Amino acid sequence: MNGGPSGFHNAPVTRALVTSSALFTVFFGIQSRSSKLGLSYLDIFGKFRLWKLIVSVFAFSSTPELMFGLYLLYYFRVFERQIGPNKYSVFILYSVTASLLLEILAIACLKDPAVNLVTSGPYGLIFASFVPFFFDIPVSTRFRMFGVHFSDKSFIYLAGLQLLLSSWKRSVLPGICGILCGSLYHLNVFSIRKAKFPELIASFFSRLNLPTMGSLPAAPTRLVAGSVPSFTARQVERNYPSPMLSTTEPTEDSIATLVSMGFDRNSARQALVQARNDVIAATDILLEAQAH
Repeated sequence: MNGGPSGFHNAPVTRALVTSSALFTVFFGIQSRSSKLGLSYLDIFGKFRLWKLIVSVFAFSSTPELMFGLYLLYYFRVFERQIGPNKYSVFILYSVTASLLLEILAIACLKDPAVNLVTSGPYGLIFASFVPFFFDIPVSTRFRMFGVHFSDKSFIYLAGLQLLLSSWKRSVLPGICGILCGSLYHLNVFSIRKAKFPELIASFFSRLNLPTMGSLPAAPTRLVAGSVPSFTARQVERNYPSPMLSTTEPTEDSIATLVSMGFDRNSARQALVQARNDVIAATDILLEAQAH
């Protein structure tokens, strides 16, 4: 299972996040300080090492955690493509801040003298992302192996389980905090899912999206005689009538992005035509069509 087209196409915030996390981890790893970035009761309430609160959000404490963590962050770029860089930035800020506060609260309650009670890394964001992954990403393939049923989502869950148990209780605690934050986001507490950054900040993130290699336009899709378009496709046509002249055929990458979100290919193509190949606008059209 993948998160749509390969690379960071339409995912500039994810690219910045993955790059920052990798650079922070390598930087502190070279100095042999990665294992000392975790949070403890003494760091927060004793020596007041507040700098750790920021650094611990980005840098992983070991190479295996870095590999699984970056893989999951990279995969979850599908959510940025689904809701747009602006709202995804809000999701990141909310997940990181809320999970960090929950971790501090847990450390204060436990009062464990352990040096590093909570491991470092963007665990809050990663495990918060598993909540929309569970509810919003459909299963596209099912198969059996040794008599056990699997789906294309199983490998993401296995990678998350490996990361959750990588440092045992040091990684389980931030993982649980992340899942709680993701659940609150899914429930739209305080209408957090509607929040957006000002356009000035949004335009800054959009500049991070460097030009990518274009792809050839997809071949026009013709409806075979006797075939019936899907309900969503008919709804798109009804709500957004096709313009008299269509100037741009949707690219294959844009169609693949919407298909990876669970939309019908024909519906995705029609929505992209209406949205002039704008993936975010096409997603809004499809979601609105499904709501009717």
